[in-house]
Amino acid sequence: MNPIEIFIQNQKAGELFFDEAKREYGFNYVKNAKAISLSMPFRESTYTSYYHLHPIFEMNMPEGYLFEIFKNFLSKEYGYINNFLTLSYLAPNIEGRLRFRSDFEQKIFETIDIDELLENDTEDTFLRVLQTFLDKNAISGVQPKTLALAIDKETSTPKEYIVKTWGDEHPSLAQNEYYSMRAVQRAGVTIPHIQLSKNAKFLLVEKFNYQKKSDEYIGFEEVLVLLGKNRDKKYSGSYEQIAKLIYAVTTDKHHSMEQFYKTVVMNYLLKNGDGHLKNFGVIYDNDFKNISFAPAYDIVNTTAYIHRDKPALMMFGKKVWWGKKELVRFGIEHCYFSKAKALQYYESCQKALKDSIEELKEVINQDKKFAPIASKMLKSWQISLDEKTYKELPHENL
Repeated sequence: MNPIEIFIQNQKAGELFFDEAKREYGFNYVKNAKAISLSMPFRESTYTSYYHLHPIFEMNMPEGYLFEIFKNFLSKEYGYINNFLTLSYLAPNIEGRLRFRSDFEQKIFETIDIDELLENDTEDTFLRVLQTFLDKNAISGVQPKTLALAIDKETSTPKEYIVKTWGDEHPSLAQNEYYSMRAVQRAGVTIPHIQLSKNAKFLLVEKFNYQKKSDEYIGFEEVLVLLGKNRDKKYSGSYEQIAKLIYAVTTDKHHSMEQFYKTVVMNYLLKNGDGHLKNFGVIYDNDFKNISFAPAYDIVNTTAYIHRDKPALMMFGKKVWWGKKELVRFGIEHCYFSKAKALQYYESCQKALKDSIEELKEVINQDKKFAPIASKMLKSWQISLDEKTYKELPHENL
């Protein structure tokens, strides 16, 4: 296949190619181009990657549920499947700071009424939306999801939303994420705009890579990309490693470190065992003059489904549910806060947890379908209130 051309603000930045015989991916900048990412600054020599796409491109590759759909479709259509073909197919319809041109044509998509997604959240609706916007689905994550283009009621402009649903193996996952994310927001952490559908089958998450004021797309990179790792390494790392990276690259260091620290604390308090290297990131403008910790995303209570689950990454060399003492220590030693500040931020997270527990109690009384999962969430959140460290959560409490 021909190379994929990469653009920034309609200016060509370079070309991505694939040598199938060598199983080698390569990217070449054009002369005097802007950098395509923080992890790949401009240089004249080729950026080479064997067997895997460069992380900045692999970040857009579908996983899990979506990958299986593309695997079946592209294999049937072209007789083979690889990441270069998949990215080439999706490339013309990716909207962001980076734009792409490939052998495939850009498609025109009709918008969908956001109220239909919120009011008619059936399996048939999800499958229809998935089919309509399949060619825009350059998104990662293993759970069933799809991008959708819907009209924003306030601005009357089209916006990209991620529509998440769930299967039998993860019942009530949309509600789980919704109430977990609300807890994170209560702690003072920025999150994307989220909406839960009428029957709680869909969670709509507005993409945060578009800025209304400047009418332009901003850059976003996962920590995994910044570390130069591919997605099969997303569970190999530590929260200390992320803290060091966020401090090194952001331009609003104290604010970004506060947002990162609170996000990590909430992951522990909410018992989210899937806070891996793809679930943290930074956002930036086109010239990298303003680089900040990205809004928190993909936070759920995982112990409701895997009661023996543990944190995704190391902290202090272990994957255990650390308590207050260790989390405050992490804030002091690795986020560069005074003891008073680390305590203040921890306590704001604890208050957010307490308020969220009260909210969840009310929801359990009103929603019997959600109650089995919500009750497990509630019990694990209540365990966090004792501020102790647990290797794994006590069975009798769940």
